[in-house]
Amino acid sequence: MFETRFLSPRILSILCTAALSFSLTLRAQVWQGKPVDFSHGDLRVSDNKHFLQHRDGTPFFYLGDTAWELFHRLNHEEADLYLADRASKGFTVIQAVALAELDGISAPNAYGHLPLIDRDLSRLDIKEGADNDYWDNVDYIINKSNELGMYIGFLPSWGWYWRDKDPVMNIQNAEQYGEFLGKRYKDKQLIWILGGDRDVANDRQKEVIRALAAGLKKGDGGRHLFTFHPPGASGSSQWLHNETWLDFHMRQNGHEILYTDRYSKTLDDYNLQPVKPVIDGEPVYEDHPVNFDAGRRGHTVSADLRPPFYWDTFNGALGHTYGHHSIWQMYDPDKKHSPINNPLMSWKEAIHQPGSTYMTYGRMLLESRPFLTRIPDPGLIVSDKVQTAVPGTGRYRFVAARDQDGTYAMIYAPAGRRFSVNLENIKAETIKAWWYDPRTGTASLIGNFKKSELPANFISPTPGETLDWILVLDDESKGYPSPGTRMNTK
Repeated sequence: MFETRFLSPRILSILCTAALSFSLTLRAQVWQGKPVDFSHGDLRVSDNKHFLQHRDGTPFFYLGDTAWELFHRLNHEEADLYLADRASKGFTVIQAVALAELDGISAPNAYGHLPLIDRDLSRLDIKEGADNDYWDNVDYIINKSNELGMYIGFLPSWGWYWRDKDPVMNIQNAEQYGEFLGKRYKDKQLIWILGGDRDVANDRQKEVIRALAAGLKKGDGGRHLFTFHPPGASGSSQWLHNETWLDFHMRQNGHEILYTDRYSKTLDDYNLQPVKPVIDGEPVYEDHPVNFDAGRRGHTVSADLRPPFYWDTFNGALGHTYGHHSIWQMYDPDKKHSPINNPLMSWKEAIHQPGSTYMTYGRMLLESRPFLTRIPDPGLIVSDKVQTAVPGTGRYRFVAARDQDGTYAMIYAPAGRRFSVNLENIKAETIKAWWYDPRTGTASLIGNFKKSELPANFISPTPGETLDWILVLDDESKGYPSPGTRMNTK
């Protein structure tokens, strides 16, 4: 345990002021990386079973967006606009649903087409020629996403088409439908996401999901990875942990910012045996009614999205997913869409909200250090005598992660409280300390310290209860770049 020593308030003030001054002289960063390079090969689970990587070993950062109604509501030009924005911000997975949630089999798409004939899953509405049916529009959007270097997180169906009363999908037709999709998109860059915001309540439902997975695998030859999108406050591990078709777990830690301890469940899934990767596929959305109650609690703001990113990824998630309340439903008042639960703006406005860029900055930070060796380490944070302050609980909970060899460590400080770091698992003789600003994607150097001389206490450059920062501690001998600066992570 690192011995706790207090710096004088004057020295602490100097350190913080210098760091803030340096940070504010820098422009906010923008995404400077490249699109996903599919030439690295198809995706697979990493050797340590906690991440995804390409066949040649190149790490893959899953930065998703929940565009559930993308196939159903957008035309080609609109899809181009949306996808170009997401590609420009470093998103790598666009999550969309074939049989969409909002009357997806009874309300036609932007071109007047339905996916099924008479709501019959065994009768897909397919016509000869280009741009003649619903599936042609799905083709266009997948192709455009792939051209821009992004995967489609492809949900064959929203949950109520297989789960709820009088479903259109059953054990008999699920495999046939899956085989159709698998064959049609065998050569596309995508990830299969089964489920669709539902649990698995009984063996019959589990058999439907198994049949769908079997059909998809039969159709695509087993090329693509599989996960399962669960309902809120839950994860696929609750019902499907030992399913052989499921490659990685997905959680929906949900939109209720008053219950933030749900994000600790990501660490629970990370620690399950046998090991499977985990991601939060639906955390708090931007501009979403707080706890689904806009009348009493108002809407979330962009700052509410930053803590979940770090709570999830520092607890072992393979990546993270963004969501905006207007974008998931592709709400457009000019098209007279019925608004679902008080959206504040159209999706065309929403793509410019700050929350999506905060996800970019988070990805930049994690990819600036060795990626596949990151592990959660709550023990980095020395507990205060008042433990509800540090490491804290609720929306002001500190979390930490490090490289498995102790060459770097990161501590997420959601509030401006002094905290101490346990250096037992940091092996460096000389430590380079940084502050990383999750609002701007910029880093400020605190200094180089002998391990025995590292400041015993840290407090972020802008002390306050609503300004979050990340402390980065590097082994100086590794020569890591400034946090947020792209490096070769292979």
